[in-house]
Amino acid sequence: MNEPARRHATYQDLFDLPEHLVGEILSGVLYTHPRPAPRHARAYSALGYAIGGPFDGGIGGPGGWWILDEPELHLGGDIVVPDLAGWRRERMPALPETAWFELAPDWACEILSPSTARIDRTLKMSLYARERVPHLWLVDPDARTLEVYRLQEDSHWLLLGTLKDDDAVSQPPFDAIGFPLGSLWA
Repeated sequence: MNEPARRHATYQDLFDLPEHLVGEILSGVLYTHPRPAPRHARAYSALGYAIGGPFDGGIGGPGGWWILDEPELHLGGDIVVPDLAGWRRERMPALPETAWFELAPDWACEILSPSTARIDRTLKMSLYARERVPHLWLVDPDARTLEVYRLQEDSHWLLLGTLKDDDAVSQPPFDAIGFPLGSLWA
């Protein structure tokens, strides 16, 4: 028996979602997951604080970046929402007037949760590679780890390192400063 044809998801499908769901369109398919649990939200808020001050605000660091929580990215036919993303201001001197970004970031970060880890590691990592995002971080609050990746010329990810618990973090592209990984855990 043939499976019925699947309709391509539209931007309107995102607006039609209930408030408690986050949606993304990847390869034409609508994916939804609940809003982040407190441990997940704590990790991305703390990480945004740890790198936002020095890199976005230039407070105790070099500045030169836009660091944003949950930006909506329109990349090709996909609509993706990383937990955090950053753009070098030399590539994007001003924020766009739209509610979304069409320029791929220079860094993306996904905070893994049981409901998102599979999509983050498969579909989204491939999408970020396709769009030539140079740096990707995966944070797992349950395992208390940070995986740091750099995109290679052949569009494959190179794992630069895996940090755990309260290791000192000084990793590309934010290796000009350091902070304890333990500051992300509740």
